[in-house]
Amino acid sequence: MGIHLKRAVFFDRDGVLNEAEVVDGTPHPPASLARLRLARGAREAVRAVRALGLESVVVTNQPDVARGTQTRAVVDAINADVASRLELDALYACFHDSSDDCQCRKPRPGLLFQAASDRGISLAGSYLVGDRHTDVACGRAAGCVTVFVDRGYGETPANLQADARVASLDEAVAYIADREGRRDD
Repeated sequence: MGIHLKRAVFFDRDGVLNEAEVVDGTPHPPASLARLRLARGAREAVRAVRALGLESVVVTNQPDVARGTQTRAVVDAINADVASRLELDALYACFHDSSDDCQCRKPRPGLLFQAASDRGISLAGSYLVGDRHTDVACGRAAGCVTVFVDRGYGETPANLQADARVASLDEAVAYIADREGRRDD
C-alpha cells in the first residue's frame, strides 16, 4: 500500500494574506502587531483552499530580524496572529538576510522542502501563491504550480515565469479551484 501525500497551497504572507506596507514600490511587512491588517478575502481564500482538500501553509521571508530592524518577538507575534486568525495548517519563516546564503530564504525552496518533509506534502501536486518574483522562483524550484498576485510593485521583472498572473487573492484561489476541478474530470 503506497503512502498518500497531501497537497497544499503555499501562501506568501506579506502582500498576499496580510497587507504589505509599500514604500517606493517595494513591499514591507507590518512594523508591529498593531499595524497588521489581513488582506481582503484572506479568510475566505484559506477556507476555499481547505474546502478543495488542500492544506494552507505560509512560507515567508522575514529578513528584518537578521538586519536588526525588527525583533524576532514581533515577527513571531505577527506570525502567530496570522496563523490563528486564518486557521492555517502551518507557517514557516526564514529569518535570514540574503547575505546569509541560507537554503530557506526564497527564492531558494528550502522552506517548501521542510514543509513537505514535515507534513507529508507532494510539492508537484501543490501551489505557491506569492506577490514577488522570489516567490515564483521558489515555487518553480520546488516543482509547484505558481500563481503570481500582481500588486504593481516596481520590482517585478518582465520575464516573470509564473503559471498564472492574477490581480487579487480571490483570482488566485479561483485559478486554483479551476485547476482542481479539471483534475477531477
